[in-house]
Amino acid sequence: MVTLHEVLDDLNAESESLDRLVRALDDRDWSRPTPAKGWTVAHQIAHLHWTDTVATLAATDPAEFIRQMSAIEDPSTMVDRAAADTIAPPDELLRRWRDGRVALAEALSAKPKDEKLPWFGTAMSPLSSATGRMMETWAHGQDVAETFPDRDDAQEHRRPTDRLRHVANLGFRTIGHSFLSHGQSPPETPFRVELSTVDGEVWTFGPQDAPNRIVGPVEDFCLLVTQRRHPADLALQATGEAARRWTTLAQAFAGPPGGKREPTKAQAQ
Repeated sequence: MVTLHEVLDDLNAESESLDRLVRALDDRDWSRPTPAKGWTVAHQIAHLHWTDTVATLAATDPAEFIRQMSAIEDPSTMVDRAAADTIAPPDELLRRWRDGRVALAEALSAKPKDEKLPWFGTAMSPLSSATGRMMETWAHGQDVAETFPDRDDAQEHRRPTDRLRHVANLGFRTIGHSFLSHGQSPPETPFRVELSTVDGEVWTFGPQDAPNRIVGPVEDFCLLVTQRRHPADLALQATGEAARRWTTLAQAFAGPPGGKREPTKAQAQ
């Protein structure tokens, strides 16, 4: 069983890897558009900082978190507006993001492991909150790294690591949520997920005899559940009607359905 300390250590390592990449950028690079429509590099880091901040608030002052979230008039535009409003000059944004990461780790470490913290449409344990931050940091880091295909440090950041186990585990645990967030009833039959790593390991989730199966590379699975790739662009095999339907709904994050990526031009044709 993974511990909160282990997830926080991996979250810190993932954040530091992204930090090394963005701190080497010049001011113009921070304004470059990323694969996320309408978002620059600055938007990506601002979003991570904002989400760390509200996760810290949920851990330290749940009532205030609920009050602030209840006051939001249009939740569908909340993420985009929050990212835009949080943008600051690169040096200042980096400082705020770093300070926020430390504050979040301290806040989650201070909570009893079974305490439920409010979140968007759900409630989570400190461990789940940290896992969610790990998932988002990896996903938005992918967007930043893909913005610079000619930079060696960007390609180094994109290399899969064992930290993806947290993202994959969250992707598996949120299969039912993926259906619910799209207004569909979760299937009653279980899922089996088998994911191969670059080191030749196979990570498995779910009962071996489950009728619904997802098999393929762990990185592809993580790109799918974070909605960074269209399923047609991934080497994932889905067996079972519910499994095939889930690939079009996969969503590891809380809240309403996100804006999914389109398939590549070659496959779209």
